[in-house]
Amino acid sequence: MPPSFAFRPRLLDALRGYDKSRWLADVGAGITVGIVALPLAMAFAIASGLKPEAGLWTAIIAGFLISALGGTNVQIGGPAGAFIVIVYGIVERYGVANLLISTACAGVLLVLLGLFRLGTLVRFVPVSIVIGFTNGIAVLIALSQVKDWLGLSIDRMPGNFFSQISTLAQHIGSFNPYAFGLGAACVAGLFLWPKLTLKESPVMRVLEQHTVRTFARVPAPVVALVTLSLLAWALKLPVETIGSRFGGIPQALPAFALPDFSWETVRLLVTPTLTIALLGAIESLLCARVADQLATDPHYKKHDPNQELMAQGVANIVVPFFGGMPATGTIARTVTNIRSGATSPIAGMVHALTLAVIVLVAAPLALHIPLAVLAGILLYVAWNMGEWHEFTRLKHFSNHYRLLMLGTFFLTVVFDLTVAVEVGLFMACALFVRRMSGLFRVERQPEPAPADTLAPGRPVATWRLHGALFFGAAAKIDPIIQAIEEGPPGMDVVLDASEMMALDTTGLDALAQILKAVAARGGRLSMENLHEQPRSLIERSGFGARLAAQADQPV
Repeated sequence: MPPSFAFRPRLLDALRGYDKSRWLADVGAGITVGIVALPLAMAFAIASGLKPEAGLWTAIIAGFLISALGGTNVQIGGPAGAFIVIVYGIVERYGVANLLISTACAGVLLVLLGLFRLGTLVRFVPVSIVIGFTNGIAVLIALSQVKDWLGLSIDRMPGNFFSQISTLAQHIGSFNPYAFGLGAACVAGLFLWPKLTLKESPVMRVLEQHTVRTFARVPAPVVALVTLSLLAWALKLPVETIGSRFGGIPQALPAFALPDFSWETVRLLVTPTLTIALLGAIESLLCARVADQLATDPHYKKHDPNQELMAQGVANIVVPFFGGMPATGTIARTVTNIRSGATSPIAGMVHALTLAVIVLVAAPLALHIPLAVLAGILLYVAWNMGEWHEFTRLKHFSNHYRLLMLGTFFLTVVFDLTVAVEVGLFMACALFVRRMSGLFRVERQPEPAPADTLAPGRPVATWRLHGALFFGAAAKIDPIIQAIEEGPPGMDVVLDASEMMALDTTGLDALAQILKAVAARGGRLSMENLHEQPRSLIERSGFGARLAAQADQPV
């Protein structure tokens, strides 16, 4: 497909007819999402083996660029939970400097995907594979937070699944009950907080409903972060905090710095680069599709996948120069943005500016945030990220679906996302070929079909072809050849293609074998009722001319 040089951000279209009411709605939604993004950005960075500011500046810079340049109205970009496992593995194996290079190179690939209009190809990834690796990543995120939740004294967690379990088991003796209590309280609060506004809630019966609803509008992660941090600080609980591990968050804008770049390094980083680009493309476009389904604003337009990929690419090219991490569309923050009343990309830009103001003003307060609280937030994110009900629904689907989903899930957990997606796509292709080949069949008809090319008085055998005659089904033509070889000499053959929907070159070769067998017995071959695609291939390949030539030969 030729490249598209049309770079048109959705922001330009969204500003048509923009008025004060929409501006106020976008500002309110942006501020809300900015507050929600604060704990998540820090938690994602820390869980990825980076400093908390890496997540914050990614949320600010990438979030602003993705909203300003993207192809959606309400999508929020930034660090995502899906990247935790990938980034942690890259940092452990290649180092932070090479992570920055991989992120920038992945950004270039994303721009090219959008430029060549390949955004729609992401939709070809089977939903079973998406669910499998999403659930697998959720399990790995939860496992990576057990260390901080239990307060274990582990200098650095390994990246391998079984090694992580072994390391946790070896250090279980350093269990910190205070950290565990904070993490458990955080998780419980995150689950219970949204239920305050339910009419049957005991709290609603005691307090004024308006008061409760107003208070409950404060995002649950922010409430958990503030209240539990104050509790740990007031009681001087012996738990690890951002200050004790990282020394705090810089209260200044990030400095622009070029990573140590060389083509030799890039060659070594092909696999992590492809992984970041693939996951970024899938996550961002899945998030955009979710936004399309949830958005109810009359000004909303469905997303442009290619423009969105180009915006994601630009953001990932820029953020490494400021020490950031990979960015993509984030479903949780996008849903929050929609439910807060966002109508245009202005909301995403306000979210980034809000987060920047909070960081610059309140950075010293982050010293007292317990890591166990951030672990609790990520455990909650992991739970919401996984589509666990899909495991119970497996009994309603075919064995092919179960194999793809469970195979991708276990490969993601045991190995990594790249292996899981590669193997998953290979299995999907293999199973698709098997299923399509199973749908193709040939049926011998009891009555011969009329054919202008056949001579009167000669024996005629007619077969009807059903389905797609392609490389996976070509062997099913063999019974026709066998019947021709065992039939009377001079028998003419008619192939009724009225139900043959598709034909490839391997299938065409199978038809050529039938023609050869018929000619060897002194008969003629005729094909009838061809659809457009098979007819086109037969004519372009010259096979149609061969049929016409043998029809003109004297009997």
